[in-house]
Amino acid sequence: MGQVTIYLDNEIENKMKHAARENHVSVSKWVANIIKERISTEWPRDIVNLAGSWRKDFPSLAEIRSTEGEDTEREVL
Repeated sequence: MGQVTIYLDNEIENKMKHAARENHVSVSKWVANIIKERISTEWPRDIVNLAGSWRKDFPSLAEIRSTEGEDTEREVL
């Protein structure tokens, strides 16, 4: 497992430690989780499962287009 050294000013370090404490993880684990989230190329499974689930009564494409009027002919330029 790799190790990384970073340099932070005191204010940022204190905020990072506070955030790690609030999440009940070590600072190392907190930073690793953020890096993992940032470089992930896939949607989280919870988000994928949401797709299409919020509107079961959403109209079909045919229903949406049925309310459109007829196009008028273009005038010759």
